Amino acid sequence: MTVQASEARRREAVDALRRGTVPQSGLDLLAVGLDRFVCAMDEDLATVARGGATFHAVRGEYGSGKTFFTRWLAERAKRRGLATTEIQISETETPLHRLETVYRRLTERLTTASHQPSALRAVVDSWLYTLEEQVIEAGDVAEDDEKALAAAVERLMEQRLAEVARTTPAFAAALRGYQQAVTAGDNPTAEALIAWLGGQKSVAAAARRTAGVRGDLDHFGALGFLQGLLTVLRDCGHPGLLVVLDETETLQRVRGDVREKGLNALRQLLDEIDAGRFPGLFVIMTGTPAFFDGQQGVQRLPPLAQRLATDFGTDARFDSPRAVQLRLLGFDLDRLVELGQRVRELYASVAQHPDRIATVVDDAYLRSLASALTGQLGGKVGVAPRLYLRKLVADVLDRVDEFGDFDPRVHYALTVSSTELTESERNAAASADDVDLELP
Repeated sequence: MTVQASEARRREAVDALRRGTVPQSGLDLLAVGLDRFVCAMDEDLATVARGGATFHAVRGEYGSGKTFFTRWLAERAKRRGLATTEIQISETETPLHRLETVYRRLTERLTTASHQPSALRAVVDSWLYTLEEQVIEAGDVAEDDEKALAAAVERLMEQRLAEVARTTPAFAAALRGYQQAVTAGDNPTAEALIAWLGGQKSVAAAARRTAGVRGDLDHFGALGFLQGLLTVLRDCGHPGLLVVLDETETLQRVRGDVREKGLNALRQLLDEIDAGRFPGLFVIMTGTPAFFDGQQGVQRLPPLAQRLATDFGTDARFDSPRAVQLRLLGFDLDRLVELGQRVRELYASVAQHPDRIATVVDDAYLRSLASALTGQLGGKVGVAPRLYLRKLVADVLDRVDEFGDFDPRVHYALTVSSTELTESERNAAASADDVDLELP
């Protein structure tokens, strides 16, 4: 599998594991236990690319791999030409009930296969270039007649945004103003209008006046701006947008009235998707089982609970990957060892001494390290992958590669410091009877 990825991509993945974070790319190299989702997710991506829309909720305990799953799906989406964005829902930074803030985070994290966040201006520039090419190909305007060309592009732009302009005229007006600013070489105004299109606050009033727009984006305009963004993406070659709403379980921690507003905003979004307002939109949210099943979460709003209802009463082996809720079961010891094998293969592909890696860190050692670590985490394998991979890469594989006489069975004793644990890992460690943490 490693030969299918560039060396730079493989090194980036190894570096992220060494830091104890989920890699931003190369996740197919590490995907364990996701085979059962491949066909269904690819079908959904194909539906979105054809102009449909879909939604899934991913449920799992902390450490079950929800973030990994969504980033793995995002990689698959970008390979199909879709744009992607990942939004961390939080009590203060991105409250779900403030859709204008959610939209702003969406544009800040907007990514395509060729552009890193924020890709908003690159997408809009690509869209204008596409419109210009279409005008030129039509043959009605001379390519060297800049004034006539700009006017023709503006007319075509109005046609493409006609539906959006009926509900959100400010979006179309800002795009028109941006195109005029770019044509005039007025970069400060162009940058200000792109910021306004991205939902940013405190955009210069002079720039807004130039485009004929006023004020800041509000809660009610956010969905209209999303509709406009989907139109722009589709016209410039990105057939859809994958939006990840991560950690929605934080809604359980907010004040009751705020929680209900957030849940209602989510219900509103799902209803709009079902109504066909957002062709090309794929929304996927993550949360814990307590959020989906408990009275402080989804169940607090019956209409939303009905839309997300999924029967998990049967054996998990028969969970449908087409269901509205997708259950992640986390890791058992065998799967954790398999993950270690993939990381060893990945590491060896960029190591100075790959033969030594394969010989010294054999399957038996991977299993013993996995068993020792899960023992220190109270036997809870589900929360072990992040720490297991960090220990494997930083404490074992790096040393084996750098020192010819290093033998982890002789020279390495597994210790876990409380400072390197996440909250869920710390809770698991605290429940172990025989944990010997090395405290700072």
